[in-house]
Amino acid sequence: MILTDTHTHLYLDHFDNDRDEMIKRAFSVGVRYMLLPNINSDSLPGLLNLHSKYPKNIFPMIGLHPTNVKADWEEEIGYLMKQFEANKFYAIGETGIDLYWDKTFIEKQKASLQFQIDLAKTSQLPIVLHIRDSFDEVFEVLNKNADQQLTGVFHCFTGNLEQAERAIELGFMLGIGGVLTYKNSGLDKVVATIDMSHLLLETDSPYLAPNPYRGKRNESAYVRFIAARLAEIKGLTVAEVANITTENAIRLFKLPLS
Repeated sequence: MILTDTHTHLYLDHFDNDRDEMIKRAFSVGVRYMLLPNINSDSLPGLLNLHSKYPKNIFPMIGLHPTNVKADWEEEIGYLMKQFEANKFYAIGETGIDLYWDKTFIEKQKASLQFQIDLAKTSQLPIVLHIRDSFDEVFEVLNKNADQQLTGVFHCFTGNLEQAERAIELGFMLGIGGVLTYKNSGLDKVVATIDMSHLLLETDSPYLAPNPYRGKRNESAYVRFIAARLAEIKGLTVAEVANITTENAIRLFKLPLS
């Protein structure tokens, strides 16, 4: 059984006291691959350091998170582009639009998203989308860019069936996280109708821990609880869910097999 956590912030200070032990716990339960989404210029050094330490298991993305898009977003992007040219990355992200915390920079968020979509296309990389209170706005941008080059994942997908189908039609996979294990989330009813070929597993560590750890710090080893819930919904074994979603991740992110 091979599990893949396609979205985990292992470099954050939440893990400073036990980072290596936490990663070993993930390995011990079958999590072979972990993908790191970037936040901003400050997060990139720690992210790259983890990849250099675990080059066959932990893979970096590069992007500017929408909540970090401010008046100086172009300067941030400029720094990230220099790093993009100097290092290998497996996705552009996480990017997107977040209107939950602040709507002040919505137009700059759209501009940042467009820049990162263009980068993903020209570099033939998938794009990892953060969407919070912004499905309409994100779909508006994606519809303008829809073609065979556009691909990626709707990270932490919690939308309805119509939104899931629209995302898939545009060439995206759905990142399924701990919310799937929450009672009355409704996400179980959505994924029940979605073919497994469109699904990825993720934790979004240290956030959104699945049951039975809801409310506590999340970590990549807990992706197994998401896999177990998805297996229950789909009538599959956990190993089948693990291996199918890992194959999906390898295909989307073009991960080198170890």
